Amino acid sequence: MNKSTILLCSCLLWTASAFAIEKNVSSPDGKVVVAVSDEGGVPSYSVTYNGIPFLLKSPLGIETNLGNYTSQMELSSASENQALNETYQLPNIKQSHVEYQANRQVFTFSKDGKKIYDVIFQVSNRDVAFRYKLYPQKQTLCCVVLKEATGFTMPQGTTTFMCPQSKPMGGFARTSPSYETGYTPDDAIGKNGWGEGYTFPCLFRLNENGWVLISETGTDGGYCGCRLLGQENGLYTIGFPQEGEMNGNASVYPGMALPDETPWRTITLGETLAPIVETTVAFDVVKPKYEASKKYEYGKGSWSWIIGMDVSTNYEEQLRYIDFSAAMGYQSVLIDALWDKQIGYDRIEELAKYGAKKGVALYLWYNSNGYWNDAPQSPRGIMDNAIARRREMAWMKKVGIRGIKVDFFGGDKQATMQLYEDILADANDYGLLVIFHGCTLPRGWERMYPNYAASEAVLASENLHFSQGSCDAEAFNACLHPFIRNTVGSMDFGGSALNKYYNAKNEPRGSRRVTSDVFALATAVLFQSAVQHFALAPNNLTDAPAWAIDFMKQVPSTWDEVRFIDGYPGKYVVLARRHADKWYIAGISAQKETLKLKIKLPMFTAGEELQCYSDDKKLEGSVKSFKLNKKQEVEITIPENGGLVITK
Repeated sequence: MNKSTILLCSCLLWTASAFAIEKNVSSPDGKVVVAVSDEGGVPSYSVTYNGIPFLLKSPLGIETNLGNYTSQMELSSASENQALNETYQLPNIKQSHVEYQANRQVFTFSKDGKKIYDVIFQVSNRDVAFRYKLYPQKQTLCCVVLKEATGFTMPQGTTTFMCPQSKPMGGFARTSPSYETGYTPDDAIGKNGWGEGYTFPCLFRLNENGWVLISETGTDGGYCGCRLLGQENGLYTIGFPQEGEMNGNASVYPGMALPDETPWRTITLGETLAPIVETTVAFDVVKPKYEASKKYEYGKGSWSWIIGMDVSTNYEEQLRYIDFSAAMGYQSVLIDALWDKQIGYDRIEELAKYGAKKGVALYLWYNSNGYWNDAPQSPRGIMDNAIARRREMAWMKKVGIRGIKVDFFGGDKQATMQLYEDILADANDYGLLVIFHGCTLPRGWERMYPNYAASEAVLASENLHFSQGSCDAEAFNACLHPFIRNTVGSMDFGGSALNKYYNAKNEPRGSRRVTSDVFALATAVLFQSAVQHFALAPNNLTDAPAWAIDFMKQVPSTWDEVRFIDGYPGKYVVLARRHADKWYIAGISAQKETLKLKIKLPMFTAGEELQCYSDDKKLEGSVKSFKLNKKQEVEITIPENGGLVITK
């Protein structure tokens, strides 16, 4: 290369840098600042909080079958700032009344003088949400997205709390991935899980500077569900589904009719964990996709399968569980797999009539299959077929079924996301609530789909039945979910067992619960889902402490407010939740040393008499009354595997 060429290249690089455009959008309080740039022709953004870098320069951009729009791009315009001030009511999330305030700004990127896409940012005092809007090119009105360059670059020294993505077509009956892997707390950046990245949401700790939670919301049948791929130097990028998902059928690349918008990428940040726990961003930036066909009833219920397994799905046992739900004041019973063979449709109708007389409705389990895995449990071949599905739902409406639990999905491809949406839309036509299991993370679905109830997408209570190791790690995992999985969407865990052993006779065999009874009460508060089917059993009416049963009769399943009090993921957590005018303070600990804290309870009045459910060192629980002091403070202790609940 001669000197003239070198000089020309240097001038071109200097020119590109000199004319790079950077635009900022900040939160209403000015603490969160997002800087958007086209330096070097590469779209990027960064995020600071109180002047401290929370996300370093991170890539933006999309590659489609119409062109590569990740480089040689120009930030051609930026809209005026639009102040958003929205209020909405949503009874099935952790905060029933939400006031969303944010600043919205649209950044347009062009290539060769043609507008390609907008990047739409909405920045609140604790959240950054952004999405792309793609425009037609020439005569094209559709495209296939081949790749997102979208990334998140974490500062050095950051540690992670994430679930690795499973490889496809593994696990039970080739049903993975189903968002059921374990967390590694405070892990180093620069890894990529088991080679396939991580499932959303993903939590990061920025040394002593604060916390960042990254997820996505607004995903429907118009796109695929995504994951986070670990790269070098603290960079994590958006990844599409794996080729092998759905037994290799359907494309990993989402198709779009243009113009169209992608799902939202969300970043929640704060100096403490309070913004992480309390965020509502997953619901703030989405809208309902259809009207509710009726006013849906949430509530509590019982579930024989978690204790009795498949053999419990018989007529006599379900009668017993209906009676049990009625005795507890619960609204439903979930009848799990194999009911079509072991009970039959005619006797399900009899159970529905019997339950209705006692104020107890039924939920019925269905297999999603389909051609995507080998799960043999029936009913099969119904929920994946529109004609069969709607015929079945018409029958359910006729006999008074309240909802369905659909299990064993095939991954995150766009075709699977469309199936979720189709099931929900059809179920709404027939007035049915929907719970998903063996499934993907919900992405704003509580607001998007009015009849959506909850999803599993976590190592849930069934693992406690199957494995003593899961029982031994119950407290550790429970101390993670309020900070990660459960903060972005309803989590159908199916826990709060009061049996000492996971079997129908509650006798010393199989998995043994190592957590306390108070722990079980606390998780009923800590784990948020508008529909709760607890792992309680009829024998608990006589073999569990009366105070525990009384509490489980009264604890709500819907909440109006949540407040973070204290905690650290995987170690301990103390939260406050409010239902109407009643507050519940719940805490659990997984630490070897007994947790000792002094906490302030401003939601109660000084001198007010409160009830405290607590454990001693032997995990023997009790309930006692005390009066809150003038400083509204209380000293609490929680032993390992123990719990605490304070309420009026």
